[in-house]
Amino acid sequence: MKKILLIIVVFIVSANAGAQDFNKHLATARSSYSSGKLEDARFAMQQMIQEIDMMTGKDVLKMLPSSLEALAANTGNDDVSGASGFAGVVIHRDYGAGAKTAAIDIIGNSPLIAGVNAILSLPFAAAGGGQKVIKLDGYKALLQKNTDSETNKVSYELQVPLNSSLLTLKTDGYAEEEFKKLAAAIPVGQLAKTLQ
Repeated sequence: MKKILLIIVVFIVSANAGAQDFNKHLATARSSYSSGKLEDARFAMQQMIQEIDMMTGKDVLKMLPSSLEALAANTGNDDVSGASGFAGVVIHRDYGAGAKTAAIDIIGNSPLIAGVNAILSLPFAAAGGGQKVIKLDGYKALLQKNTDSETNKVSYELQVPLNSSLLTLKTDGYAEEEFKKLAAAIPVGQLAKTLQ
């Protein structure tokens, strides 16, 4: 009981801390703008946007399934972090242990979006090389089969563009049809709405 109460208190404090940081950045942006310090105002606004991205990332983690087929989520490894310069927020959850594992990564403002969208818009570009275009919850996705040249071990990777974010599912130890069942458990449509 004490443990649950402690978790609730920590959650409330961290949510309030995020709101306080947002309000602090907003006040800094306003005062900097009023005093003509436009670069400082821009920086404070970027910090506000990063706070919003982090809060959205935490909401996205709550939407991800607690298990993929028989693989339980390793919620202790959950991570929401700001990427350095080249992308927005990075959201990570992994599943299982040992020979069969899976990982979901979502990168906001991903630099890979343009390349994946180009392949998805020209399906013949994905033909061969272990790539194919599939649909997942109504969204086009790029399925990549990878074979390790030394161990001959097969793994799969799925990339789904969701507006300006890129969802990636990677697995080890699964056949293609099993992999597709894992992917089908991800609420792609719901995630796309949240990530808009």
